Amino acid sequence: MDVDEESPVDNSTADIPVPITDDATVIDSASVPSPDVVASFVPTPIVPPIAPIPAISLPIPRPLAPLPPRNSVVNPPPIRNGDLKSSDFNSEHEEPVPSRASKGSTQEYHISEESKQARERNEKAVQELMMKRRAAALAVPTNDSVVRTRLRRLGEPITLFGEREMERRERLRMLMAKLDSEGQLEKLMKAHEDEEATASTLSEEPEEYIQYPFYTEGSQALLEARREIAKYSLVRAAKRLYRAKRRVDDPDEDLDAEIDYALKHASKLALECSEIGDDRPLTGCSVSHDGKTLATCSLTGVAKLWSMPGIKLVSELKGHTERATDVAFSPLGTQLATASADRTAKLWNTQGSALTTFQGHLDRLARISFHPTGRYLGTASFDKTWRLWDVETGEELLLQEGHSRSVYGICFHPDGSLVSSCGLDALARVWDLRSGRSILALEGHVKPVLGANFSPNGYHLATGGEDNSCRIWDLRKRKCLSIIPAHSNLISQVKFEPQEGYFLITSSYDMTVKIWSARDFKPVRTLSGHEAKVTSMDVMGDGQFVASVSHDRTIKIWTSRQLEKEQEMEVDE
Repeated sequence: MDVDEESPVDNSTADIPVPITDDATVIDSASVPSPDVVASFVPTPIVPPIAPIPAISLPIPRPLAPLPPRNSVVNPPPIRNGDLKSSDFNSEHEEPVPSRASKGSTQEYHISEESKQARERNEKAVQELMMKRRAAALAVPTNDSVVRTRLRRLGEPITLFGEREMERRERLRMLMAKLDSEGQLEKLMKAHEDEEATASTLSEEPEEYIQYPFYTEGSQALLEARREIAKYSLVRAAKRLYRAKRRVDDPDEDLDAEIDYALKHASKLALECSEIGDDRPLTGCSVSHDGKTLATCSLTGVAKLWSMPGIKLVSELKGHTERATDVAFSPLGTQLATASADRTAKLWNTQGSALTTFQGHLDRLARISFHPTGRYLGTASFDKTWRLWDVETGEELLLQEGHSRSVYGICFHPDGSLVSSCGLDALARVWDLRSGRSILALEGHVKPVLGANFSPNGYHLATGGEDNSCRIWDLRKRKCLSIIPAHSNLISQVKFEPQEGYFLITSSYDMTVKIWSARDFKPVRTLSGHEAKVTSMDVMGDGQFVASVSHDRTIKIWTSRQLEKEQEMEVDE
């Protein structure tokens, strides 16, 4: 830094020039006062001259090298000698900044694992994109038979499990794109040449069309059974329609009065007797058509026959190795069938002798039902199928699939032409036995459907399940007619009164059996008395009494005779 200072003038020697520095200004002699003027003034103390401050030359700082751009660097390279000085850092804890690399020098950077993975993902995405572009540019046949042929020639499976036509074509496209990207064009071109040669050969020869059946071919016994069922159902349907028409046209017929009479008796049903049925919980019951015999089954695998109405044990049916799941009387009245978890069903006579064993299911059986002719037996199983059996020969006539989950319930139409199946897929289906087709899929339940039953009027179907509701379906309109919030727990079984269908009965795990009017589906009577889940129930043909079984191991008979007797006694008194 430069300093400018003036040197003071000596009074005794005015002619002596004043020494100045290089940067000081020169003082003119005319500006110095004369001695006379000086004498007239009072002398002032003279301050000794101050020596000029020498200029200090500070060292010029060395410019820092510009910082290189920061890339994805985790560990910077070590500092080389001469790149940076120790004075360039403000603190010992600061990270050193790498200097600009000289020409010809190389710096190695360490890439993190995340960066490597990101780079691999980007490369893979680019490869997939290029593969898709290459595949989109390829010409792939649209005919499914040609696609299968090309896949076979390329050494690939012609179809995969559950693969559809468009998926198979897309698989061929990606395979061709992969071969193209790998440079295996020779193999691809050879396949094309073989295909063209085969096409030219086929064009020269007359075309032969092979028709594959879209159905599973049935046996001759099934064909005969369907013919008999068709003949039987036509006669039954004609009789039912004639009776319904007569009721409408005949002025003496009063349908409302008949329904009121039936509901009046149903509203008087009360517990008549109760009996312990087995050592373990009971799972099924069935009343013979004459109302003189009751059959029950339990978790012990033993079925029992009881005389009615006193519930006296007649015989035991032993033959199953696992728990019994259901029992059903034949319409002929001389035979009954039982189902079991040992994957078999057995046919018995009323004396307790086993007649036939029906084997074929792959999982345990649930419910069973006889065809109205008494010649055929339907079984529902947890193997997702229901099957139709010939009672006389024990032959399996039909194996029917159609449910996505286990099939639990099965019942036949009173005419014998239709059969309904329900299962754990919350679906009830109606099948035509004469053609084997599924004619209705009844969707509405939100949980598994455990019971189904046709009304004697021929056009109503009742279903009940784990959603605690009972639904009434109109087969003519193909829709749900009524929804009954029937119970507070799942519904184990539903049944119409078998003679005229004037009322509906439901059993539930809420330990009750309820009766509903078939006219407006309003509650008529609640039968309470069981101490555990009610698993099954049945009603006599004329609706005089109802039998129910439960996990409390008891059989209960509900009838209106006791109330009638009490009323007669009151009248006599």
